[in-house]
Amino acid sequence: MLTQDHSSWGHTASTGLGFTSEEIVEAHFAACAPQYRAALETAGITPGATVLDAGCGSGAFLPWLAELTGPDGRVHAIDLAAENAAAAAERLRRAVPGRGPDVRQGDLLDLPYADDTFDAVWCANTTQYLDDAELARALAELRRVVRPGGVVAVKDLDASLITVRPGDPFLFTDFFRSAAGTPGYARQLLRTRDLYRLLAEAGLVSVRQRTFVIEHRAPLPPAARHFYGLACASIARQALAMPTPPGSPAAWHPFLDPASPTHPLCSPSGYISEGNTVAVGRVPGG
Repeated sequence: MLTQDHSSWGHTASTGLGFTSEEIVEAHFAACAPQYRAALETAGITPGATVLDAGCGSGAFLPWLAELTGPDGRVHAIDLAAENAAAAAERLRRAVPGRGPDVRQGDLLDLPYADDTFDAVWCANTTQYLDDAELARALAELRRVVRPGGVVAVKDLDASLITVRPGDPFLFTDFFRSAAGTPGYARQLLRTRDLYRLLAEAGLVSVRQRTFVIEHRAPLPPAARHFYGLACASIARQALAMPTPPGSPAAWHPFLDPASPTHPLCSPSGYISEGNTVAVGRVPGG
């Protein structure tokens, strides 16, 4: 099935997961940096904390985590892709010179840390790669490695809020709705607002959640134009490969070439949005 095969999404890391290569992760971060910083600041990470970035990618959040935890804090990180873990280690080394970074290659489903190791865990743009059973297991692992009273914070993309102008306002929504008819990545991108319930089911308490929209309007900043051009092209290729493309083929063709000067995002009325959800809970006790 097309949307279950991560290679069809493109931009894969060594893990084979779509949209996890360092190039595309960095591009997405650059396009959304102010909003990502605001999301991180809702997690309640405090100075002096020992923090894990679980699913750190190439480490874009690590300098901010080092800043939030301060000189008395400690930042650790883990990612499934070895090349991303290596890039993250170098980034953390630059952010906190003189302090050996603890960045590991490993799996959220079996974290290589003892119980109650961390004061907080930050997990961004990672749960989208887990099916329901895997996500429950990952949340149990995050809870296990955080001390009683500590914080588990999860952020991810909400694809139901992706829309592009000019053009059919429901084109991308209809793609995800069609693609989510079977289990796989597209369906998991629509599950994000269930995080509140899922954190509570994992045994976390005082759970809170906020969903926000990231918007870019013409003229799009170069970073946004670059990332969303690539992302729209990936979705357009998948839509056109469906037996019955949502919308019409003609509606998707303008998105195929990210560099085209006639791309919808180059229009004077160009616009794109995406949703993000941050859910935060505490480990009981403490």
